[in-house]
Amino acid sequence: MHASGMERPSCLPRSSKMNSYIANALSDFFFKYETPRQVLVRNRRVGVVCRLIQLGVLAYIIGWVFIYEKGYQSTDTAVSSVFTKMKGVAYTKVDGEEWVWDTVDYVFPEQGDSSFVVMTNYIITKGQKMGKCPELAESRYLCNSDSDCERGMVERTGHGHMTGKCVGNTTKTCEVVAWCPVEDDRKIPDPALLMSAENYTLFIKNSVTFPAYGVKRSNLVEGIDNQYIKSCVYDPTTSPLCPIFRLGDLVQLSGFNFATIAKMGGAIGIVIDWTCNLDYDQSECKPIYTFHGLYGNPNETDMARASVGYNFRYAKHYMEDKQEKRTLLKVFGIRFDIIVRSVARKFDIIPTLTAIGSGVGIFGVATVVCDLILLYLLPKREFYNNMKFKVTETVEQCDNLRLGINTFIYYIPDVYAGPRVSANIILQHKEPLDEFSSEK
Repeated sequence: MHASGMERPSCLPRSSKMNSYIANALSDFFFKYETPRQVLVRNRRVGVVCRLIQLGVLAYIIGWVFIYEKGYQSTDTAVSSVFTKMKGVAYTKVDGEEWVWDTVDYVFPEQGDSSFVVMTNYIITKGQKMGKCPELAESRYLCNSDSDCERGMVERTGHGHMTGKCVGNTTKTCEVVAWCPVEDDRKIPDPALLMSAENYTLFIKNSVTFPAYGVKRSNLVEGIDNQYIKSCVYDPTTSPLCPIFRLGDLVQLSGFNFATIAKMGGAIGIVIDWTCNLDYDQSECKPIYTFHGLYGNPNETDMARASVGYNFRYAKHYMEDKQEKRTLLKVFGIRFDIIVRSVARKFDIIPTLTAIGSGVGIFGVATVVCDLILLYLLPKREFYNNMKFKVTETVEQCDNLRLGINTFIYYIPDVYAGPRVSANIILQHKEPLDEFSSEK
């Protein structure tokens, strides 16, 4: 025994020590199991905090992850197609001239796309031909002499190419090369000329496919046959699956006033929502229609805004007396955009295990919070610190023995410092040790 009171450890050659270490490490890896040490703490406040946190985590996992977010299911979005067809006839009588409008006249484009415009009002300019004529009698086009009309100049909001002449008798305006007579769109018909568009009907045919699950659905679901379609009109309460919509109802459901939007034009979005839970029968996968006013003039009082409503121009060209002429229409209408929104869900073991694993990991938050309370906030934190952390003594000797130096390094823990080492006591004996001394 040494003066320190400890038995001198035996020291093997370096190669033997390395082989023994490797063998022990392999043996420990394959044949031993390590489990964390747990300390049972009887403290009401900490116990209540722990259970409250665990209860909150459990509510989050069950309520949010599994019930609301459907964390046990995988998802897929649909490949979709939309076909539309308008029906209805309008009658107008302007300046004694009668006109009947059908779908070829008031729907743009005619192909039945998912985005189209229904004309509700218009300004018509007939018999235009290419030539020279005065501009409109507006302040921006007025002139007193030819010098006020710059030859070759084109006004951004004008109708043609200036000739450099100032023409007219009472109100003089610059002469332009344009389609004459130029369009006068300063007075919009009120009420709208095609108010009967309120009774047009829109037929929507929509098909969706969820490729991940091999499911194909159509908005013509079970129970909707030819006989039903001939008589039904969509109603959110009585006929929520009917694919035929009255335009007046669409405008009202979007929050707009038909008379106002018909005069100036606007845009309405029709959303077809396919949110399907394929854990149930496919027949339960049905569309839900919603309607949104995108832009227009629904308040009827906000006339100070720029570019209110929706309009565009188109012309019908024809030949008369070997001269090309055209009829120009400035069209005010309602633009409909059909938007398909889809998501299908179905049980999948991989997201289920992922959700459970992440939830179990979140339970560790309770342990971390309670440890912080025990080790740093409670009055007996030093006692809990010593109970949680166990510090062992370490002796390093063999390398110094080979040098002929009897050295012991003791790491003595400070009970008030927890796992940290607070003091190192080093005792060195420089006299040669008997069993390693070359001299007896």
